[in-house]
Amino acid sequence: MVRSGTYGWCARFVERHRSALNFALLVVGYILYLLIGAGIFSAIELRYEQELREELKGAQEDFLSNNPCVSQERLRELLARALEASKYGVSLLDNKTERNWDFVSSLFFTSTVLTTTGYGHTVPLSDEGKAFCIFYALFGIPVTLFFLTVAVERVMVLVTRRPVSYFHRRWAMSKSKLGAIHAICLASIIALIFLIIPAWILFSIENDWNFLESLYFCFISLTTIGLGDYIPGEARNKVDNPHPQLYRLSITVYLLLGLVFVLVVMETCCELPQMRRLRQRFYQERVREIDSETTNIIERDHMSDQQSNPLDHVTDHLPVIPSVSEQAASLRQDGKSMPHTPVSEFTVDRKLR
Repeated sequence: MVRSGTYGWCARFVERHRSALNFALLVVGYILYLLIGAGIFSAIELRYEQELREELKGAQEDFLSNNPCVSQERLRELLARALEASKYGVSLLDNKTERNWDFVSSLFFTSTVLTTTGYGHTVPLSDEGKAFCIFYALFGIPVTLFFLTVAVERVMVLVTRRPVSYFHRRWAMSKSKLGAIHAICLASIIALIFLIIPAWILFSIENDWNFLESLYFCFISLTTIGLGDYIPGEARNKVDNPHPQLYRLSITVYLLLGLVFVLVVMETCCELPQMRRLRQRFYQERVREIDSETTNIIERDHMSDQQSNPLDHVTDHLPVIPSVSEQAASLRQDGKSMPHTPVSEFTVDRKLR
């Protein structure tokens, strides 16, 4: 008896707080995902970091033993200065005549700032440049987000909504199933055009990169992670990169177009009915009702834009049934009085016919 009462109370509690419990499970799952990722990266990369430290230490000791006139303190000062300059895109190893702040390189920098990619290989050196970067990004990032939103919405109409509506009418397939198939096909095509093919091109141009490193650069860039460990167009001589300005400009255009189409794929997946139902599991009741009403309104708007409703022409010719207040007002004007009788469904149906 007590056990059944406790079970019933738990069931009612779970039902009443289902969305909150689902959200709590989502938070716990996300934290576990972060911890698992940190553990795996630590297990993989820590050994390589230790090996690199030992290698650098051995190279430093070798250099000092072969050059006894150089003190360890002076060598460390030189290395620290070189590393500090390298953070600003200036290296002692570069023999090229191009600069990091010519117009095309600056255009590449502004695109990485406004799209929040931020490779970090080129940064403002002066205080004036840093102040202007704050002001420029403060207004430029919202404008970029607005531009991307508008561009993605227009592309969505061409590559998602119209094809799904067309095949839905032609094949009479459910939009849920058709949307999932379309999302998979679209993601595969975008991955081929903006990941596989550009990675192969970069692998052919960048002599120091293998295919995995080229694919890694494309993925890190298009997802706006922008770690900055691989930067295209950093060749040491003219033979490897005969047209550095054109090459850097092409990379800028590729990043902007690729970002738009990656957002199109993400928006297409978010609009799937399966994803909408999954999100509603974590909503509160009022938000869930608003989301359902918004979805219904959007679907009705799309249907009305695509084809006119034939029932509208039928309802235009139906007789108008006066309300009870209108009937009472007309009876008072005629000086008649009669008891109110409710209109039955059968009477309304006969009038409609």
